[in-house]
Amino acid sequence: MSTGAGIDYSVWDHIYVSDDEDVTSPYVDTSSLFRMRHRARLERMAEFQHSGEDLENNFAECKRLLEKAQGRLKELEEEGRNEEEEAELKKVQAEVRKLKKDEKLFGKMIEEHRREEKKLPWNVDTISKEGFSKSVLNIKAVTKEKEKIEKHKTFVETYGKEIKHFGLLRRWDDSQKYLSDNPHLVCDETANCLVAVCIDFEIDEKHALMEQVAHQAIVMQFILDLARTLKVDPRGCFRQFFSKIKIADKTYQDAFDRELELLKGRVRSCAQIRMDSAMKELEEEERQKRLGPGGLDPVEVYESLPKEIQKSFDEKNIQMLQIAINKLDPEEGKYHLRRCIDSGLWVPDSGEGDDDDKEEDEEEEED
Repeated sequence: MSTGAGIDYSVWDHIYVSDDEDVTSPYVDTSSLFRMRHRARLERMAEFQHSGEDLENNFAECKRLLEKAQGRLKELEEEGRNEEEEAELKKVQAEVRKLKKDEKLFGKMIEEHRREEKKLPWNVDTISKEGFSKSVLNIKAVTKEKEKIEKHKTFVETYGKEIKHFGLLRRWDDSQKYLSDNPHLVCDETANCLVAVCIDFEIDEKHALMEQVAHQAIVMQFILDLARTLKVDPRGCFRQFFSKIKIADKTYQDAFDRELELLKGRVRSCAQIRMDSAMKELEEEERQKRLGPGGLDPVEVYESLPKEIQKSFDEKNIQMLQIAINKLDPEEGKYHLRRCIDSGLWVPDSGEGDDDDKEEDEEEEED
């Protein structure tokens, strides 16, 4: 199609945007298929481009050889010729004819390659080229992300009970009816909330409930994926999903079951990470509470002490502690003694030490 101004817009009639750039769900692992398709297309594009470069290089080399042969031919034609030079002249003439023929052939092949290139459909990798590159701080994107998080939080606070109720439904008909009565739940926020509920159940070791809610999370995700495929509002197509899943063939049912198992695996992994993180935080809090006046952990200090010193603390025997320290090298004894004081394992001015000093003073007075 062309306009009165002579601009041809017909190239826009053949734009091809492949499905490897479709929006994919974070819970349904279809992105690997899209990546595979995208990689295969890039390989085909690279191969086509490489063949074009080979043709250009061969054409340039043929042209160079032709110019060289024509120069030699001119020299032979200008010089007087004997029998040997006459034979060489014929040889060079034949070479020039062959190179001209090859040049014409490569020229036709390049023209054909360019025609094929123009026929190729456009895609996201070829529809535009970068004119210049620069780094931009996208404040709007950050703000948009914050708004998205706030929207999700508000939605969950408002409809949290309804979402959990849907998550516990077991029959297809019950799920369809509940969404018919609450179409506002057919959205990404519900799918994300259901996954979060799954993780909470797994942490609480309510594994059966986790698997049930995971099933409903995949139901919601399949509805959302169907809406993206049909390019319609998900609230208008959830009935199509239930009609399809009720009479699903083995391939579709296997796909549903496979995505369900993948989600349950991710939920278990995420729950374990959260539990490990919570355990580390609890251990660190307890450690901070244990720290002595010098900032050392008494448990760690105790485990690093020689066996005899450990035994003296186990039996709370100061005399045994003093004997054990005296047996050590003076510097090593000071090192362990200082660590015991800094961790609070031993308080030099404790009541027990005062009583021992009083007893020693009384014995000296009697003497």
